[in-house]
Amino acid sequence: MTSPSLAVAVLEHSPGYWRSVLSRLLRDKVALGAGTAVLILLIMAILGPLLAPADPYQPSMLSRLKPIGSAGYLLGSDELGRDMLSRLIVGARLSLFMGLTPVFLAFFIGTAIGLLAGYSGGWVNSVIMRTVDVFYAFPSVLLAIALSGALGAGIFNSLISLTMVCMSCRVSGATVKSAKRAASRATRRIRTGSSRKAVVTWRNTLLARSA
Repeated sequence: MTSPSLAVAVLEHSPGYWRSVLSRLLRDKVALGAGTAVLILLIMAILGPLLAPADPYQPSMLSRLKPIGSAGYLLGSDELGRDMLSRLIVGARLSLFMGLTPVFLAFFIGTAIGLLAGYSGGWVNSVIMRTVDVFYAFPSVLLAIALSGALGAGIFNSLISLTMVCMSCRVSGATVKSAKRAASRATRRIRTGSSRKAVVTWRNTLLARSA
């Protein structure tokens, strides 16, 4: 069998990408357990009010501090007599929102600020990066608590605090400055007539950015 036909035969009998990913996932017990937990959390967040066995906000002074396994209270009740299982199910939506939203906001805002700092350079870059250094000087948990205390209680203020703690501008800023230096070197080589080296420099820059 020739090399091209052998390659075609291998491609025809090789499993697809997603099939191989699924087979590896099924063999990894830890990943399978973690994926199941995440799936349960997503279902609880989406269908929380429909899955809750009781009203999570309804207090009952006669059912205060019920132990786990009590009749009608699978996970017990709190000091106001509210069902803990219902509160956990309904609270999964807010927990998931507060866990994911600050990360996405910090990614987009931090990337935009880093791109602005790296592209502008000069005093703009210095002011932005020194401000970021001030935030990095504090432990993230302590900074989040301090910002939450300064802004006050509330979901929106907590969202702002967590976003500012998770935000990072240095990576995108350093990437833009590196790309600008590579472009400047390529431009100088083009002006001096070294077109082949300039093309190689541009190619290496694009490969490094896409890696």
